Amino acid sequence: MDSEGTHDARGTHATPVPRPAAPPGSAGPRDRQGTHITPPRPVRAPGPAAAGVPPQPDGSAFLTWLRTPRPGVQPGVWRFGHMPRPEQEPEVTPARQLFSGALIAFLVGWLVWSLLWNGYLGGWWVVPLELFLPDAWLYSGNKIGNAVVWYGYYTLIVLVIMIGLGRVGRWDEIWRRYVAPRFRRPAPAQAPPAPGEDPAQWPQLREAGADAAAERLAADARAGLMRDVDHARINRAWRSVRAGRNSLSAFSDSVVRDGAAACAHPSGDRDLPARAARHDLATAQVRLGTTADDPRNPYAYRGAGLGLGPELLGTSLLAVGPAGSGKTSGVVWPVAESLCLGALAGRAAVVVVGAAGAGLGPADDYDVVVRVGHPDSVYDLDLYGGTNDPDEAAAVLAEALVGDLVDPHPGGDSRRSTTVLAQLLGPYYAVHRRFPSVPELRALLDGAPGPLGALRKALQDAGQEAMLRELDARERQLAHPGDPGSVIADRIALLDRPAFAAFFDTSGQSTPFSLRALDHPVRVRIDLPERGHADASRILARLILAQFMASSIAREDRSLFACLVLDDATGTVTPESVRRLQRLRSSNAGVVLTLRTLDDAPRQLRTPLLGSVGCRMALSGLTPWDGQDFAEVWGKEWIEARDVTDRQIIAETPLGKTVHMLRRVITGNAPTARAVTVRQVERERWSASELAHGVPPGHAVLSLTDVRGEHAPPLLVDLRG
Repeated sequence: MDSEGTHDARGTHATPVPRPAAPPGSAGPRDRQGTHITPPRPVRAPGPAAAGVPPQPDGSAFLTWLRTPRPGVQPGVWRFGHMPRPEQEPEVTPARQLFSGALIAFLVGWLVWSLLWNGYLGGWWVVPLELFLPDAWLYSGNKIGNAVVWYGYYTLIVLVIMIGLGRVGRWDEIWRRYVAPRFRRPAPAQAPPAPGEDPAQWPQLREAGADAAAERLAADARAGLMRDVDHARINRAWRSVRAGRNSLSAFSDSVVRDGAAACAHPSGDRDLPARAARHDLATAQVRLGTTADDPRNPYAYRGAGLGLGPELLGTSLLAVGPAGSGKTSGVVWPVAESLCLGALAGRAAVVVVGAAGAGLGPADDYDVVVRVGHPDSVYDLDLYGGTNDPDEAAAVLAEALVGDLVDPHPGGDSRRSTTVLAQLLGPYYAVHRRFPSVPELRALLDGAPGPLGALRKALQDAGQEAMLRELDARERQLAHPGDPGSVIADRIALLDRPAFAAFFDTSGQSTPFSLRALDHPVRVRIDLPERGHADASRILARLILAQFMASSIAREDRSLFACLVLDDATGTVTPESVRRLQRLRSSNAGVVLTLRTLDDAPRQLRTPLLGSVGCRMALSGLTPWDGQDFAEVWGKEWIEARDVTDRQIIAETPLGKTVHMLRRVITGNAPTARAVTVRQVERERWSASELAHGVPPGHAVLSLTDVRGEHAPPLLVDLRG
C-alpha cells in the first residue's frame, strides 16, 4: 500500500525524484552523467521514544509519553503535559501584608477573649448556656461534669472568635501557601487507563475489526520497538484508511507483517540521527521556548511552553531580528527539524532554503540536498518547476527574475515580463519539446540573429504558424525602447556563470528536483551560493518561493502539509508573493520567512507583508522603526490605568501643626493624602520603544493565528527556555 504517499515519492518527471535511499536491490537515482549515485542507507535502529528521552528495553518511556495528557488549550501553548491556568490572574496578597494581618487578627482575638474572661464586657456571653442547659448540669456537685460543660462552652466561644478573626486575617491562605505544601505527599503514579481508552492498545483499530494489527502494535510498544515517529506515521496511514484512500486489509497485512516499521517512509528512515529541539509527534508541535512570566503576557500563558505546529505554520510565519538574535538556531532549524519528522511520519513535505553553511541541519536529515553552484552536488534544480506549460513556466520565471522590480502599488504586476518570456518559451518548446537552457534563453533574450533565425526556420519547417506569430511579436519589440527583454536578459546573465554551468539542465540527461514533488512526504534542503553570487542567490530564492506557491496551490491532494522554510528572505518579497501568501492557508501550506530588518522589503510592501502572515515574531535588537511597524499591526488594547496623586495636608489647629511637625522631623516628608483615580485607557500592546529596548537578549515577541482564526496576543517568549 502507499499509505497516502509514504511509499512513493515520484515527481512530475518520467523518472523518480532523486532521493538518497532507494529500495534494496533497486537502482538508485542517477547523477548528471547518468551513473548511479550513493547506495541506499540502512534503516536506523530505534531512536528516542519521546522528546529527549532515550528508549528503555521495556518500552515504559514510550508508553509514558503516549499516555501523557495533552489538553486542548490556547494557540501556541505546548500541550504535552500542560496544566491549564485560569484566564484571570488571582489576587495574591504580599507575604508581609498577609503575615502582619494574621498576627493582628490573632492579637485582636486574644484581646477579645481576655476581656470576656476577666469580665470587662459583662457576663452576657454565658447567658445562652444558662438558658439552654438545666441548673442541675451547671451547678451540680460533680466537678468533672461542671468542668466538661463550662470549659466545653469556653472552647466553643474561643473557636467562634478565632474562626471569625481567622477569616479576616486570612489564616487559610497562609495554610495553603506555606504550611500545606510541606505536608503534601508525592502524587501517586498515574493508574493505567482503561483498555478501551488506552492509546497504547490502539482502540480505534479494534473498533474497526483490525484486532491482529492492534495486538502487533501494542506488543511492539511494550517491547520498546516503537517510537513517536512510528506512532505518528501509522496513525497517519490509519486516517487514510478511514478516508477511503487505502484498504483496511492492505493496512492490516502491512502492520501484522512489519509491526512498528509498517508504512515506512521511502527513505527507510524511522527517525532523525539526532534532535536539537523538543518535539511532540502526537500533536505535531515543536517547543521553541517558554512564555515569560511577565505582566504583559496573559496570565494563562505565563510560564507555559511555546509550541508551533502545522495549524499555526499554515498561516505562515515572519521572524525579524538582527544577525545573532537567534533566528536560525532558535526558530528556523527547530521548525525545519519538526517538519522533517513530520515528513518521516508521512504527513508533511518540507523545503528548507538557506545559504551554504547556515546551520540548517546535517545532510542525513534530508532526502534531497541541492547545493547550487557546488561541483560536488548530486542533485540539480529544475529552473521551470517541472511544468510543460510555457505560460506557467514564463510566469514563475518572470517572478524570479524581475519580480522585485515590479511597481508595488496596486495594479503593478509582471505581465509584460511574463509575455516576453512566453513569446520565447512557447516557440522553443514547440520545436524541441523542452525549454531552453540558461545560455540558450540568454541568447534569445539578447536578440542574437543566429538563435532567433534557427528557431524561426524550425518553426517554419514544423508548420507552427501560431508560434511564428509569437516570435514575430518578440522580434518587433526588440527595438522598442521600453522593451523589458533587456532587463530580463541582464538578470538571466547572473545565472549564466561558469559556477552554474552544470546546473539547470533541460536536456533530459539528468533528473533535476522539482517542487512538483510536494505531493509526497519529501525532505529537501537547497543551499544557495550566497558567497560570491549574492544576486544570483536572491533570484534563486524568488524562483523557489514562486515555484512553491504555484505547486502548493495547484496540488490535488492537500492532505500533506507543505512548508517552505526560507532562512533569509532578503530580496524575495514581491507584490505577487505577498498576494499569494494568503492563499496558502486554504491549500494546507505555509511559509517561514526571516529578515534581518523590515528594510530588506520594499517600504510599500511591509504593511501588506505583516498583514498577510498569521504569525509575527520580533526578536531582540529590533530597530525602533521596525518596531513601529509591528506596533501598528498589533494594534491597541483597553487597559485599566491607575493615577495616584499625593496632596499635602495642611493643619489648621495648633495640635495638628505640632503633630505634622513631629511627623516631618521623624520621616523627612510632609504629611500627604493619597488619591487614586482608576480609568479605562487605550494603549499599544507593544510600543516601538518597548520592542527596541525592552526585549531582553534571547527573547522575542510573538503573535499567533491558527488556520481556524483563533489568535494569541503578542507574547514575550524566552527562546532559551
